[in-house]
Amino acid sequence: MQERININVSAVDYDKTSKQITSTLSLLEEMVHGEDEFVITDSEFAFGWHFFVVSVNREVVNKLAVQMGDDFSRLKGKGVDKKFLTWLTQKIENKTPRFKLAIKEEMESSKYGIF
Repeated sequence: MQERININVSAVDYDKTSKQITSTLSLLEEMVHGEDEFVITDSEFAFGWHFFVVSVNREVVNKLAVQMGDDFSRLKGKGVDKKFLTWLTQKIENKTPRFKLAIKEEMESSKYGIF
């Protein structure tokens, strides 16, 4: 079984945000010669926001890190997962309305116990 990075997405516009994420991750697949490396769930709507999960094969992220080299290392965040989150955010932030990305496992183990 493949290890995956699960990203919680909160977005005002599910269609635009999911299409932009799909487009960006499809280009990433082409870049690292991958196929079927990510999955996006349907959204749940609450409080004016759409909530959904993007699951990305960790191997693709590692290949991106190798291809980008030092540029990937300079991205904000501790560890590969956080740096990937920064990379993805930078790729889609000016192309879609308000959204937030967070590593799913971190939210579930929040010290505040909300999730």
